[in-house]
Amino acid sequence: MSFISRILSVAGIAMLIIMIAPSYVLAAQDLNIDPGNTAFILICAALVWVMTPGLALFYGGMVRRKNVLSILMQCFAVIALVSVQWVLIGYTLAFGPDIGSFIGGLDYLGFNGVGITPSPEYASTVPHQVFAVFQLMFAIITTAIISGAFAERMRFSVFVAFILLWVTLVYTPIAHWVWGGGWLGQLGALDFAGGTVVHISSGFSGLVAALVLGKRLGKGRETIMPHNLPMTVLGAALLWIGWFGFNAGSSLAADGIAGLAFLTTNTCAAAGLISWVATEWITQGKPTIFGAVSGGIAGLVAITPAAGFVSPVSAIAMGFMVGPICYLAVSRLKEKFAYDDSLDAFGIHGVGGTFGALATGIFASTAVNPAGADGLLFGNVGQFGVQVLAVLVTYLFAGVMTFLILKGLSLLSSLRVSNTEEEAGLDVSLHGEDAYNQAELGGDGQILGLQS
Repeated sequence: MSFISRILSVAGIAMLIIMIAPSYVLAAQDLNIDPGNTAFILICAALVWVMTPGLALFYGGMVRRKNVLSILMQCFAVIALVSVQWVLIGYTLAFGPDIGSFIGGLDYLGFNGVGITPSPEYASTVPHQVFAVFQLMFAIITTAIISGAFAERMRFSVFVAFILLWVTLVYTPIAHWVWGGGWLGQLGALDFAGGTVVHISSGFSGLVAALVLGKRLGKGRETIMPHNLPMTVLGAALLWIGWFGFNAGSSLAADGIAGLAFLTTNTCAAAGLISWVATEWITQGKPTIFGAVSGGIAGLVAITPAAGFVSPVSAIAMGFMVGPICYLAVSRLKEKFAYDDSLDAFGIHGVGGTFGALATGIFASTAVNPAGADGLLFGNVGQFGVQVLAVLVTYLFAGVMTFLILKGLSLLSSLRVSNTEEEAGLDVSLHGEDAYNQAELGGDGQILGLQS
């Protein structure tokens, strides 16, 4: 092709783009789609997706080296399993037309009717599919959090079944109650981005699962320490970044409330980090990086339900309070009641989420967000009462349903790996892999000498 021919070809393509582009702009205007809001929510959805690999690294560094790949596998399995479940049935149960204020109808089964036009009920300026995929990311990270409570001891086949049942029978009803037009939302429960829906449901479900499965072998007789703290710190950093999409995106528009949520998220996380480190410094004599990232995550959990409803100063107060509370839950409560919440899913997410949901009922202010409500601090006792009810109901429903799911699965299969498999580590015994190439594997991928 000659040089002139190339020039004419490029010019022709440019003219075609110029002719077609206005039609897309007009189409977006006809559908009442705001391109800025749409781009913002898509970016936030991607940030929330990053939280699950971040959680995998956060958890992966905390387990023993023989189980690091198993926790990574669990988190990535959740991404795949919930992504398919959400399209087939999860989204319609959570956000389909309300049935009895309890569950969504099947109108959106298989994403039927979830298209490129906006959904007036939930997000009037972005395509319905964009809203749905944003909510998918919440379902993924919520379900992944649970794995931290029973790490290092559940069969992978049981894990797969448990995850699919839990996200369907526990997560989707609670999400509908609060965000999908259900009864808690109708009562006025405030949960900006998931204090009850995400953190309490997953944290307490994880605790129930840990109790049903029992303690890890050697727990109480030997000290079980994180095997790779730099990996945990990297995971915490990715979680912190992803949380900006998690909370700011819950405004569902690139607006002032999104900016407020971004600011309060970072502020509360910073205050939580400071207060946790200060507490352990006073009680143990030394500040640790493990404590620092734990405090940061605790602050992020606490601000999640309140991010778009409270002022930055209130976010500081919440962060300073949640650090010591979660520190005591992790270091004292677990020891007192002798349960094996392996990676403190309940101690941080359950306890931090509970504090955050209740604190929302204290610090929320219509001066900050007129679309919200005033909390106890501003004279609205009723709002605090609604928050208490939402917390208690979430505990009860998530706890009972998780127990029933696990008991049902136990009738079909042993929930735990064998003692031999657990001692060898789940990486080689369940997945035939070794993260650090220290195990001697046979030709079939099994560790030599292991009885499966």
